[in-house]
Amino acid sequence: MAALAGANAIYGLGMLDMGIIFDYAKLVLDNEIASMIKKVVRGIDVNDETMALNVIREVGSNGEFVSHQHTFERFRKEQSAPKIFNRQSYELWQAAGSKSAADRGYEIAKHILATHKPTPLSENAQKTIRNLMNEAEEHYNLPLSSE
Repeated sequence: MAALAGANAIYGLGMLDMGIIFDYAKLVLDNEIASMIKKVVRGIDVNDETMALNVIREVGSNGEFVSHQHTFERFRKEQSAPKIFNRQSYELWQAAGSKSAADRGYEIAKHILATHKPTPLSENAQKTIRNLMNEAEEHYNLPLSSE
């Protein structure tokens, strides 16, 4: 609701117990929730194509739209597709191992920590940060960097 009202910052991702504890699995779960929020805030495109006016004319009032090519080409884009939160039936979830969202969050967090290779900042960005640090050191007469 806050995002729909115009809030543009989400605070507390990964935090538990009033921010005293940080949890990687919760960060992964919160990131998925933030993605869903962004999708809702982005809104729905409303035009002749997305409203499928030609398809409505073609299929008519007594037809069905689920198997229509127009629906097939768009449903994945419009439907949110969480990677962690399981939308399967209870039976399928059990058959797949009954992993909780927290278990999946930890698996993904461990995978990210083990495999992520961050892209280094550009030389220009590094230079800008270095200049800002130098200005702050001079202004406050404090050594802020280890260089």
